[in-house]
Amino acid sequence: MKVRKLGNSDLEVSSIGLGLMGMSPGIYGQVNDEESIKTIHRALDLGVTMLDTADVYGNGHNESLLGRALKGNRDKAIVATKFAYTKNFEKIIGHTDYIKKAVDDSLLRLNIDYIDLYYQHRVDPNVPIEETVGAMSDLVKSGKVQALGLSEASVETIKRAHNTHPITALQTEYSLWSRDIEETILPVINDLGITHIAYSPLSRGFITGEITTFKDFGDDDLRRFMPRFQGENFKKNLDIVKEIQQMADEKNVTPSQLAIAWTIANGSLPIPGTKRQNYLEENIGALDIELTPLELERLDTISPFNTVHGNRYDETNMKNLNL
Repeated sequence: MKVRKLGNSDLEVSSIGLGLMGMSPGIYGQVNDEESIKTIHRALDLGVTMLDTADVYGNGHNESLLGRALKGNRDKAIVATKFAYTKNFEKIIGHTDYIKKAVDDSLLRLNIDYIDLYYQHRVDPNVPIEETVGAMSDLVKSGKVQALGLSEASVETIKRAHNTHPITALQTEYSLWSRDIEETILPVINDLGITHIAYSPLSRGFITGEITTFKDFGDDDLRRFMPRFQGENFKKNLDIVKEIQQMADEKNVTPSQLAIAWTIANGSLPIPGTKRQNYLEENIGALDIELTPLELERLDTISPFNTVHGNRYDETNMKNLNL
C-alpha cells in the first residue's frame, strides 16, 4: 500500500481511504452491518488505514459500526470523524460547548481513546471560526484529538482557521464532475501545507457507469433528491459517463479506477465510499494506474471544469458550502 503524510501533522496514511457514509441507513439504500464490517476489515487487511465517518451519518450508527469493526484493530486505522450537524442534518453548530459534548459522544460510539483527525463538517456562519477552531485546539491539547480538519470551507475561513491552529486536512467533494475548488481553494491549501481529501470521487457512484436509470434508486436513497440525478440533467450526464467508459475500456481499467486515478494525479487523497468488498478492491486498484499528460488532457476535454449538469445538492444544502 502506498502511503503519504497528512499535512501539518505526524500522521501517515494510505494514499486512498474508505468513506463509510453509505454503510448507514437512509443514505444510499439498504445496508448490512455484517457485510460492512467485513468490508472495513478487508480494507485494513489491504493496508487502507484512512477510515472516514461522521457523527451525523445514520445519527450515530456509522460511528458505532466503525467502533465494532475497530475492536482489536485500532492500531491499524487512522480514524477521521466530523461534528457540526445535528440529527438528520437539521442544523449546523460550531459553539464551544457543543464541540465538547460532540467529541465525547463520538469517542463513546467509536469506543476509542482518541480521534486521529477531527473535522468541522460544515462551517457555522453564526460562530467565528476562531472560536470553533480554538475549541477544537483544546481537544488536541487534552489528547482527545490528534489533528484538525475542515470540510467545504471557503478560502477566507481556511486561512483564519489555520492562523488559530494548524489545519491538517480540508475535505471537499472533488471529482471529474466537481472541480470548483481548482481555481481558488487548492492553490491556497497547497501553500499552507494542508492535505486535500476528496470525498465522492465517483460523484456518488454516477461515474461508475452502473447507474443507468433513475429507477436504480430506492425510496431510501438520497440521490433521488440531488439535481444531477434528476430529469434532463440525468440524461445529459449519462452521455459524459459513456465517454469516460470508452476511455476506461481503451486503457483496460474500470471507469471508477480511471476517475479515482485522476483525483490522485491532481494531488488529492480520495476516500471513495463503498459497502462491498469487491468495489473496495476495485477502487484500490486505481493506485496502480499511471495517467500520462495526454490522458489527463483527454479527461479534461471529456469533463471540463464545471460543465456537469446540475448542482451537487439541493438549494438549501448548497448554501452550506464555502462559508
